[in-house]
Amino acid sequence: MSFKKGESGNAAGRPKGAPNKLTRELRATLKSIISNELERLPNTLEQLTPKERIEVVLKLAAYVLPKVEPLSCKDGEPFEEWL
Repeated sequence: MSFKKGESGNAAGRPKGAPNKLTRELRATLKSIISNELERLPNTLEQLTPKERIEVVLKLAAYVLPKVEPLSCKDGEPFEEWL
């Protein structure tokens, strides 16, 4: 008996898109590690040199602040009319 694409024949099996047990456990472990590190972050930053602290803050800022796209003076600006 062959199965159609997308059918395993096991109706009680893991639903499509659901993470398997290893993935679920790995995510829980990583979440715990990251949570602990975030709690220690202020103390860790205090121990760094000012240069190192700025580098870390700039790297982390990309995950918190939205990216700002630079604007061009040529886009929609009537500079020729002012001259």
